[in-house]
Amino acid sequence: MVASVAQEPASREPGGPEGPAQERRALPGWRAVGARLLALREGSIIVIAIVTAIYFSVNTSNFFTGENLETLLPYFAPFAILAAGEVFVMILGEIDLSIAGLYLFAPILFYKLNTSVGLSLVPAVIVALLACMAVGAINGVFVSVVGVNSFVVTLGMLFTFEGLSLIISKGTPVATPGGQPPLGTFGKVFGGGTYSELIWAVAIVVILQIVLMFSRWGVYTVAIGSNKLGASEAGVRVNLVMIRNYMLCSLTAGLVGVFEAVRSATVQPNPAGPNEILFLAVAAAVIGGTLLTGGSGTVVGALIGALFLGILKDGLILQGVQATYLLFYTGLAVIVAMTANVFVGRVRRGQTGGG
Repeated sequence: MVASVAQEPASREPGGPEGPAQERRALPGWRAVGARLLALREGSIIVIAIVTAIYFSVNTSNFFTGENLETLLPYFAPFAILAAGEVFVMILGEIDLSIAGLYLFAPILFYKLNTSVGLSLVPAVIVALLACMAVGAINGVFVSVVGVNSFVVTLGMLFTFEGLSLIISKGTPVATPGGQPPLGTFGKVFGGGTYSELIWAVAIVVILQIVLMFSRWGVYTVAIGSNKLGASEAGVRVNLVMIRNYMLCSLTAGLVGVFEAVRSATVQPNPAGPNEILFLAVAAAVIGGTLLTGGSGTVVGALIGALFLGILKDGLILQGVQATYLLFYTGLAVIVAMTANVFVGRVRRGQTGGG
């Protein structure tokens, strides 16, 4: 007995049989950190974004300068807001392509309401955004009540409102009301300020992530995307939730359209730009961890996906890559990011016994 008691402290020394195991438990190391990161739905895109930022910071001398960070903001903040709204539709197992048309239409309507109707700046913006939400409600009714495929409905709305924007504006760029220097309070808040779009993006992402995770609206959205019939039988008002989600998506599209018009000080009735922004927003949502098939998604992941695309574009420009190659590299990056998502998803399911 005495011998065993005397030997007991020695077994707890760092060199004893229990010492290394205790140290390993106390210091999880990079492997444990990596495992925890991969357990997150956003894990793969976080790693890819960090690696991309490190690569460009090493290979370009001015990547992490304050001036370049200000340049980076317009490359990802608008996509993050658009992607945040798109996530709520994609979790349903649907898609909304009309956001490109509303992105173009909202600032043109805002301009006309201010200059032709005589509404002041803020009321004109509110009416323009309400009009976008009305379009979203129409999308939702066609998809949920009438039963038309969401791709077809929203593609039709995309063409309709891009065409309507060209008709109203007669294809002529105009100066954005409130967006001309020197900027007043309106211009600084609605996209003209250096960090205004970033602040809006972070605020919208945080609010919508909380809604998605902790509210009935979010729970019902996931339930519908996972099993629409089951959600309906459980008492969820499926049509109402779907209409609300489309209204939210349209609202974010109109809001970003106004922000970008104020930031650039010009309303540009050119469909090419909005169409590119549409697909970048969808890409940000998908590579951020939202399933195209529905039932799962993350607003924070969409923000990180947009940040990755912004870092990529900014870094390539700093390296002197020609504009004609930017979309090519962006496409390759989206494929790589999606492949990483698929791989990490398989690893995660294997760890949880999901097969």
